[in-house]
Amino acid sequence: MSWAIRFQLRQHVRQSLWLVPLLGTVVGAAAAQLDLWLEGRVSMPPGWTYPASTATGLLSAVAGAMIGLLGLVVTIGVLVVQMATGTLSPRFMRLWYRDRLQKLVLGSFTATFAFSFSLLRQVGTGSVPDLGVTLAGVAVTADLILLLLYLDRFVHALRPVAVAAAMARAGLAVLEEPMPPSAPSHQAERMALDDAPPDLRVRASASGAVQAVQVQQLVRLAAERGWVCVLRHAVGDFVINGGVLVDVYGPTRPGDARRLAGLVALGHERTIDQDPAFAVRIIVDIAIRALSPAVNDPTTATQMINHLGGLLAGIGSHDLDGRGLLVDGAGRLRVVFPTRTWESYLDLAVSEIRDYGQSSAQVCRRLRAMLDDLEDGVLPVNRAAVRRQRAVLDTSVAHTFPDGRDRAFALGVDRQGIGGAATVPGRQHVRG
Repeated sequence: MSWAIRFQLRQHVRQSLWLVPLLGTVVGAAAAQLDLWLEGRVSMPPGWTYPASTATGLLSAVAGAMIGLLGLVVTIGVLVVQMATGTLSPRFMRLWYRDRLQKLVLGSFTATFAFSFSLLRQVGTGSVPDLGVTLAGVAVTADLILLLLYLDRFVHALRPVAVAAAMARAGLAVLEEPMPPSAPSHQAERMALDDAPPDLRVRASASGAVQAVQVQQLVRLAAERGWVCVLRHAVGDFVINGGVLVDVYGPTRPGDARRLAGLVALGHERTIDQDPAFAVRIIVDIAIRALSPAVNDPTTATQMINHLGGLLAGIGSHDLDGRGLLVDGAGRLRVVFPTRTWESYLDLAVSEIRDYGQSSAQVCRRLRAMLDDLEDGVLPVNRAAVRRQRAVLDTSVAHTFPDGRDRAFALGVDRQGIGGAATVPGRQHVRG
């Protein structure tokens, strides 16, 4: 089984809403059989014994309650879908499916249902499983606590600002993942490969978005075989059926194409696992939805800019030059793949919010404050792109606000959009 297939299986398991509940059903039925084995071996206190009618009624009520609570969780899931498509970003749903608490709640409910339903058979034979009835009551109490925690997560974690904060953390976590060593000094060698015909072209067997690449194994394989592998698409790109995935420079053997294709995972849509730009995309989606005429909520857009600025500051603190040139232990170039530049991240984060929010002084002021903060916080090599974005913002404001006073107000710097604290007197903003 190739790495790409294993990656897809992991994605399916992480996003599946039926697997954990199914396991919960199996665990609940198995726990009921264990309880029946323990009934004659564990003596219960006198106050913890039950007549057959009470046990039947209690176990029946527990089983019915679990079905009702499962329906409640499904209803909440439908509300999440409606909220994501209407207020948030549909792209966020792929991450919501991974919520562990949601799966734990579903699995706990199905386990309690299977446990109670299995014990009902024993009551019908004339023997009352006192231990099992008590455990069913304990399980219901635990399930109710989990339900309250789930409702609390649902109410708080699906606010736009909470989603933006979660996406910013996820994007920054991707940047901190370990990668094989890179060497910007190999740029000339990399450019020479564009003019040379490859010895092998690995093509996609189906259309899909590049979700992840196993670069560590790719570097090791290239070092073993004396290759230089050039990936033609970045993570997040959509590749059509038959499109080139990898160009290989070096002697190859039959079966190499299939082995290399197994190191590139394709799927129906992008995922955040190796794609911090996808986190930026989701935050920007929420912001421009808030700026649409149907919603007209610039305050939500400024909240998105808050967390967008934090994510961009983390990206801009990394030197992105040469990250796509990976070398082996001897320092030889082995893998080349396209990477996003700092300017491309900045364009993705700013351009659409600026275009959709150019008539809002609140958005313009908050964007300018974010760009000023970025100019101070990112690496010096990245500051020129920030200044260019600020110049474009100034030009947009000048065209949108012909009145001098309105234009001066929209050109202000405000970290709340409108109403932020005044600048500290005598403090000079240093650029450069």
